Amino acid sequence: MTKNSHRSWQGFLRQDGSKGIRNKVLVIYTVECSSFVAKEIAAAFPGNEVDVVGFPGCTDNEYAVRMLLSLIRHPNVGAVLPVGLGCEYIQAERLAEKAREAGRISEWLLIQECGGTLKTVSKGREIVTKMLKRLAKDSARVEMDVSDLIIGAECGGSDFTSGLAGNVVVGKFFDQLVRMEGTAIFEEIVEAIGLKEMVTKRAKNETARQELAYTYDKALAYCKAVRQFSISPGNFVGGLTTIEEKSMGALVKSGSQPIEGVLKVGGRPTGKGLWLLDSTPDPYWMQFGYTNPNDNEGLMDLISCGSQITFLVTGRGTVVGSAVAPVVKITGNEETYRRMIDDMDFCAGAALTGEKSLGILAEELLNYVIDICEGEQTQSEKMGHKEYFIPYKYQTSDIKITRCNQ
Repeated sequence: MTKNSHRSWQGFLRQDGSKGIRNKVLVIYTVECSSFVAKEIAAAFPGNEVDVVGFPGCTDNEYAVRMLLSLIRHPNVGAVLPVGLGCEYIQAERLAEKAREAGRISEWLLIQECGGTLKTVSKGREIVTKMLKRLAKDSARVEMDVSDLIIGAECGGSDFTSGLAGNVVVGKFFDQLVRMEGTAIFEEIVEAIGLKEMVTKRAKNETARQELAYTYDKALAYCKAVRQFSISPGNFVGGLTTIEEKSMGALVKSGSQPIEGVLKVGGRPTGKGLWLLDSTPDPYWMQFGYTNPNDNEGLMDLISCGSQITFLVTGRGTVVGSAVAPVVKITGNEETYRRMIDDMDFCAGAALTGEKSLGILAEELLNYVIDICEGEQTQSEKMGHKEYFIPYKYQTSDIKITRCNQ
């Protein structure tokens, strides 16, 4: 047991029993045509917990619908305002209904019915003002501890220090989180290429092993089909040479605990422990499909699975934050940390200099996470970085256990 084992804080209790560390109003645009209005509504509340997310497409996309439904039910969200134009497939009214069913305060707007941009923005700001007052007055509070947390992790802008320090400390943290009965989620199966046996041998049971094997095979087939593996010129500059080398560094952030199974985007863990998130498009994705085109898609995927906090491990540095859940940017490169001190949250570089052990750094990271849960803002939160990305993608909610043809 660590000295942090018994630290608790006051969180926000939702009607479905989930517990959040933030109490946000989420403004959602249901098509690109309503994005300007949604952003203008939220812009009137700088410094408040008012975030914007949205999907640009007019047509049906199961992945996007599932993503939006998961976000309106997220533990950090207390109120939801969908804003639509009126022609698109995703219906603002239906999202508001689902939000109310989940116990969230919710109203909805259609720009065509409100009378255009200015009238909708004005009406939306009135609604959000009322929502903030209700959240401040009526939100139920509840005691939380580490066992209530779901934390997701991914990499971005990796260099040679990522696999030696940054990701390693996260792996140690995840081991500790699981031992403390919390829940950890790691993703980027496309950054486990070459390591199938290392992944599958950590399965908790045979069902999990089959899920992991299928997910790996699917990711490899996808990378071959699009002729692109998850390694970039920036990774080469940072000292990485092959996808296998990068994969070894990326996988270490999962720690050493057994893997409970595989989650799809928008799925929630059915139990405590360590889970793999599959964000790769499913077969027959040719109409719409991407590997991870930017870090914020991966962060939103992790958040859609209920992560109250996400980790973004970066050797070369990044500036992004995220809507809905705080992002902790972690680097194992002390030079990057010094150069980008305004953006980085945690430096694991002392593991390379020998000044601190991995265990001590993992303990310090846990202490920082609890500080965030108690209300301390991350660097991205302080600056208002609230990026998001929800693309077209073909991915069903089913976990398949079959072999993917390569």
